[in-house]
Amino acid sequence: MAFTLAIGDSAVDFRLPATDGRTYSLQDFADAKGLVVFFTCNHCPFVMGSKEVTRATAEKYAPHGIRFVGINSNSVNTKPDDSFAHMVELMKEEAFPWIYLHDESQAVAKAYGALRTPHFYVFDEDRKLIYTGRGVDQPRDTSKMTVNDLDNALAEFVQGKPVSVPLTNPIGCNVKWDGQDEHWMPAEACDLV
Repeated sequence: MAFTLAIGDSAVDFRLPATDGRTYSLQDFADAKGLVVFFTCNHCPFVMGSKEVTRATAEKYAPHGIRFVGINSNSVNTKPDDSFAHMVELMKEEAFPWIYLHDESQAVAKAYGALRTPHFYVFDEDRKLIYTGRGVDQPRDTSKMTVNDLDNALAEFVQGKPVSVPLTNPIGCNVKWDGQDEHWMPAEACDLV
């Protein structure tokens, strides 16, 4: 099996604590027409550089029934700034329009095959994967952005069209795996395209 979920694969269930004090599973988003699950964190310059574009995309598609769920799977032993307490602080400051979950065990990141932060997964109403990869082509500096792949995928989806570019390579910092060097990636992890 490939490291990362493949197009057509089903969303993997999770049960994770959120910054709002609740615990969420996939079922909590059952009413969403589409679900964007993305692996993110508190510190990565690619996440922080593109956060306002991600916010705008989430807000744009909310009226279409698209929900966004951010998951931080980074090891706090590698990046103390990615602690749950810092996640709560960040959400208080930023009020992002998504649920922000903590995957302390990293089991969910492994189940999805998260490669980088950010790494986006778009699921349809049947929770089948229809897009995975980057949000935009210049996440560190969106003033240089020429394409918003996430927006394009969601636009096609809400129009009832197949996603024309379902796979891109995520651009960002690698997930910080516990007990490993901060630049380590699993041997089976590879580019998507």
